[in-house]
Amino acid sequence: MTDFFAMHGYAAFVWPSYALFVVVLFADAIAPVFARRRVLRELGARLRRAASRKSP
Repeated sequence: MTDFFAMHGYAAFVWPSYALFVVVLFADAIAPVFARRRVLRELGARLRRAASRKSP
């Protein structure tokens, strides 16, 4: 098991790349959630502005 984690001397390159992959994968999964929130917030603001223009 120690040999597996040491990666025959390449562990300093392999494990950080795995960690970076996980971070990028997480960011890629979370980005649409934040984009959706932003779009909904912008649409709500547009609707409020449009409603305030129409009311006398």
